[in-house]
Amino acid sequence: MSLRVMVYSHDTYGLGNIRRMLAVSDHLLQAVPGVSVLLVTGSPMVHEFRLRAGLDYIKLPCLSRVGRDEYSAKSLGTDISQLMQLRSGLILAAARDFNPDVVLVDKKPDGVKHELKSTLAYLKKNKPCCRVALVLRDILDTAESTIASWKERKYFDTIREYFESVLILGGPAVFDAAKEYGFPEDIRRRTRYCGYLRRPVPCQADSSRLRATLLQRGETRMVLVTPGGGEDGFALVRDYAKGAARLKNVRSFIVCGPEMPEPQRGVIGRLAAKAPGVSVTEFTGDMIAYMGAADAVVSMAGYNTVCEILSLKKRAVAVPRAHPVQEQWIRGERMSRLGLLQAIHPDALTPAALMDGVERQLEAGPMQEEIPASLEGLEGVARWVRELSVRARVVETTGRVKWNAVSVMF
Repeated sequence: MSLRVMVYSHDTYGLGNIRRMLAVSDHLLQAVPGVSVLLVTGSPMVHEFRLRAGLDYIKLPCLSRVGRDEYSAKSLGTDISQLMQLRSGLILAAARDFNPDVVLVDKKPDGVKHELKSTLAYLKKNKPCCRVALVLRDILDTAESTIASWKERKYFDTIREYFESVLILGGPAVFDAAKEYGFPEDIRRRTRYCGYLRRPVPCQADSSRLRATLLQRGETRMVLVTPGGGEDGFALVRDYAKGAARLKNVRSFIVCGPEMPEPQRGVIGRLAAKAPGVSVTEFTGDMIAYMGAADAVVSMAGYNTVCEILSLKKRAVAVPRAHPVQEQWIRGERMSRLGLLQAIHPDALTPAALMDGVERQLEAGPMQEEIPASLEGLEGVARWVRELSVRARVVETTGRVKWNAVSVMF
């Protein structure tokens, strides 16, 4: 039996959304027999990632976020209304021609500026057996702003009309999204906490070999510094480079991120050249390997980076983004409270404060504590898809899948 899954990831800022949904897509290909996945994304970096057989993508024209829910064309010389019409048409064409059995929608129920509405309406009318799920990370923003935004955009009405389930890639031990965001009771009944995304852990031998290539004579410890995509991580990396000389016998490996502007990367390079033990690169497609080789991590508090830190049980100092949304700061503060990392508010960031945190984490040694949060998010999504496929039957005349008119939950 073939099963077609379409994944929508709008991707207007950084690497977080595309990395999360690629991880989900990749796991589905491993865990669900007969599945093929079409990723529809606006990420400018999707081509940089290795894609498993069975996964392909359609690239939407890029957007730039210029404020809270405000966007502009990133590359094309067109106004935003023309660009959104183009993106919406491409998404609809993909759904019509790919003819998915399952659709996973990342974060925004009706897409950026409602670009998914026509596709959702088409599927409901022309393919009512297609199952649609909203996939949310653990935290969106403050309760006040999220509740106001969802009410204004009538997201709960959209979920009621088009979505079978809401799958949250997190857990109530850290953040009870349904409670804190005031989900109505009928939406709560459709909501499942799948857990955070467990990332693949490099084998010890590979980590040791990579570590050996990075450490130089006299260096005994390694710190990985990563601001994610890097578009707004300059202050974090700059202050680390300014303070790094304080660390003794430590190799600092800085990955600026592909979205950090070239002038800022130049500043980091010049600062690093003055500090012993500091190496700088723009991007790596195998961040988890470098994290596995490190003794401690300095990062922002993006969802994917935090999942990697939890999966590898690494000591970490996080300087979360706090504007224009507070998602990262809330995550960092909650996880700091649980002892999973140390969070520094960006307003309190200085080279001295950052080095204090790094030294404290290095002195603490390997983390032995149990993680008070599930890391079974990938399997949670796969379980939802498998439960649907169990209820499916092959229509012999077409060889395609038709779903029984039964809502399936796990």
